[in-house]
Amino acid sequence: MIQQGQQLPTATLSELNADGMQTHKTDELFANKRVVLFAVPGAFTPTCSEAHLPGYVVLADKLKAAGVDMIACVSVNDAFVMSAWGKAQNAHEITMLGDGDGSFTKALGLEMDTGTFGGVRSQRYAMVIENGVVTQLNVEAPKEFEVSKAEVILAVLEK
Repeated sequence: MIQQGQQLPTATLSELNADGMQTHKTDELFANKRVVLFAVPGAFTPTCSEAHLPGYVVLADKLKAAGVDMIACVSVNDAFVMSAWGKAQNAHEITMLGDGDGSFTKALGLEMDTGTFGGVRSQRYAMVIENGVVTQLNVEAPKEFEVSKAEVILAVLEK
């Protein structure tokens, strides 16, 4: 599993936005920025839709005021699903990224196999990235939602 102080692996993530389908290399997307990246096991799933993404939507302005250039959400879903979920959640300030084949998630060592429920998905986590380097990593224990909340990350940033 990736650790604090390590460079993010290079991978490709996809985003469907007003300009159409975009593909992003992680080393370019996160270069020269302070980014909060949080991951969810799946778009439109209960905890993800009722608490995780909404927390970042509500606190987006405060996170940006704390020096964050980008807030991004990633899931092992395609960019179409991530875009639709972002629209349904009014996540206008969040960059919704699809890791369709799970390659980024696997490169981080943060995948989990949910079997017939959904196959390989991402563990729930949040990280702070500064110029491509992980400076904070909060990975949830299975079936928990405590350390990756927007409030927790905001508190870390405000220290």
